[in-house]
Amino acid sequence: MTSPAAEGEGRASSTTGSGGATTAAANLKLSPAWPTELRFQSAAGQLHIRYDDGYEAAIPYELLRVESPSAETKGHGANRPPPPPGKRGVGVTGAEPVGRYAVRIRFSDGHDTGLYSWGYLRELAEQAEARMASYVARMRKLGLPREGR
Repeated sequence: MTSPAAEGEGRASSTTGSGGATTAAANLKLSPAWPTELRFQSAAGQLHIRYDDGYEAAIPYELLRVESPSAETKGHGANRPPPPPGKRGVGVTGAEPVGRYAVRIRFSDGHDTGLYSWGYLRELAEQAEARMASYVARMRKLGLPREGR
């Protein structure tokens, strides 16, 4: 699955200058990195992603599943639910683009409600090791299995 370049899109960020005024236009950043390739590697159980700025990374399917940007894993409001158990061997059964901003991933356990924006995938890729360690520690603390039953 490849994604076309985002021509003309930009991202504004706000900063406070020495006079205390917040400006967004002064810090307009041209297109954030855009994915040029998503390769679902079933044997390795990971998504390999490449961006137009040269960044490449692999995200384990297990991490994609437990960090799904859906209500099931993020919760409603301030209370974050426990991670879903038994996702170590989860697979990906399909994926489809959602507009020009995201991909919907279908997992072998039937989950398919998370929309992964290109920015969120980049965040997961850059933080994969730390997020995986945090997830494993949380599962251990809660006494939840990573293995399927």
